[in-house]
Amino acid sequence: MVATGFPFFRCGREKTSCIPCKYWKKKLGYTFRCKEQLQAALYHSSYANEHRCCGVSSNERLEFLGDAVLGLVTADYLYHKHPDLPEGDLTRMRAALVCEESLYEVAQSLGLGNELRLGKGEEAGGGRCRPSILADATESVFAAVYLDGGMEAARALIDKEQEEARLCRHRRPGARFQRGAAVVVSGRAAGRRPAVHVSGAALPCGAAPP
Repeated sequence: MVATGFPFFRCGREKTSCIPCKYWKKKLGYTFRCKEQLQAALYHSSYANEHRCCGVSSNERLEFLGDAVLGLVTADYLYHKHPDLPEGDLTRMRAALVCEESLYEVAQSLGLGNELRLGKGEEAGGGRCRPSILADATESVFAAVYLDGGMEAARALIDKEQEEARLCRHRRPGARFQRGAAVVVSGRAAGRRPAVHVSGAALPCGAAPP
């Protein structure tokens, strides 16, 4: 599938455009001051390796930073939302919210698969639809927003995307709506192994999402 937001980098002939389309502005709810930050978040390592002579860097450093930003925003939300829960429960709830599945859903909502820059081999192997690649790109985009607009801009985007993902899950057939917070821990009072409810789906604490 051909990406639509930015033209591809052409070594020695043409510089890449740094202006995102209106689609991106609408999807992110944020306007970049430095458009290169967003563009850098879309370069997968396979693409960067093929264009190393042109000085293209992969989004892996942004992924590293975005993981930390996402973790802090989520931890801060859970800490203030659930003042009576112990550290163990908060840790499991955070893990469920920042897991690959959740990030993959955000990537789908943003349409990141269409915008990624992939190497020829990764493209041919279906990398544009691979959950791990899309989840990593999501973290890179969070980092790009953080670097461009600060923590509050990143927090606003993360909150918006997590809420949209939660509502999307609730609209699925058979989804079970959980009132109140998006994340709830239940079962402790009854002496059962606690379960973490994330956006309507109940998981035993420590279990991986399906």
